[in-house]
Amino acid sequence: MYTAPLHNEDDLLRRLSGGDEAAFERLYKHYGESMRSFLIRYFKAPEFAEDLSQEIFIKIWENRERISQVQSFRAYLFTVARNHALNVLKRAAKIDAAQGLMIQSMGIPVTQPDDSLISGEYRQWLHNVLKEMNPNMRQVFQLIRQESRTYDEVAELLGISRNTVKKHMLRSLKIIRTRLDDELGLSLAVFLLITMR
Repeated sequence: MYTAPLHNEDDLLRRLSGGDEAAFERLYKHYGESMRSFLIRYFKAPEFAEDLSQEIFIKIWENRERISQVQSFRAYLFTVARNHALNVLKRAAKIDAAQGLMIQSMGIPVTQPDDSLISGEYRQWLHNVLKEMNPNMRQVFQLIRQESRTYDEVAELLGISRNTVKKHMLRSLKIIRTRLDDELGLSLAVFLLITMR
C-alpha cells in the first residue's frame, strides 16, 4: 500500500498552494488508489471508500494554501484521511445512538421500515439537489453512486476521459457537501453512510 512520493512532489506542492489544478490532479492520481485502500480498512465498502477519498482530496484543495508548510505530503494526507475516517465513524455512531434514544423514548418499535423512511427522505433531498446540478455532473454522479458503475465504465459509456469523470464527481460532491452542511448540518460522509443502508 505504500506509495512513494513523486520525484517532483515539492514542485507540485508549491504549484498546488498557488491553486494549480493540474498539480492537484497529478497528486490525486498518484495517491488516490492507496488512499482508497487505506480507507477500506475502516469502511469495508469500496464505493464508500471512493467517496471518502474524494471528500478528503476536496479538503486538501480547500486548504491548499497550508500545503507549502507541510514537510511530508504523504504523511499529511494519510493523517487527514485517518482523522476524517474516525470522525465519520464517531458521527455515524452518534446518529445511530440518537435515533435509538428517540425511538426508545417515543415507545416506537425499531423496524426496518423506519430506517427506510429516514433514508428515503435523505434520498429525496439528494434528488432535489441533483436536479439543480449541471446535467453532466448529475449524470456522472448517478451512474457512479446510484448505478454502482466504475469510473472507467462511465468514461466509456459517456465517451469522455476518466479524468473528466473524476472532475465531474469531485464537483458534484463539493456541491452536495456544501448544501448538506448549510441545510442539514451533516457531513458528506455521514450522509452517504446513512443513505447506503
